[in-house]
Amino acid sequence: MEKTINGNPVSVNEEGYLTDLKQWNKDIALEIAQEEGVGTLSPKHWEVIDYLQNQYRQNIPLTIRKIGSSGVTDIKEFYALFPGGPLKKASKIAGIPKPVSCI
Repeated sequence: MEKTINGNPVSVNEEGYLTDLKQWNKDIALEIAQEEGVGTLSPKHWEVIDYLQNQYRQNIPLTIRKIGSSGVTDIKEFYALFPGGPLKKASKIAGIPKPVSCI
């Protein structure tokens, strides 16, 4: 299905996750962050988003535990950056599909 995010038409699935990472840009990420209640994205948010996208491009499954041991952020900080479902929200903002480990 199609959705317009920050003036950009993008393809999303029924849960609102982008289905094509090539359509993602930082303006889209900023709007999704607002929709998800994350607010303004700090340099640390962008660092986590870059990490998630790189893992996705390498077909490496994402889990909260793996992110906590990534060296990019720890689990406590990850929850603080993306409150209320950090992996789901961070993945959506990063323009990647919802990880299989998320319910």
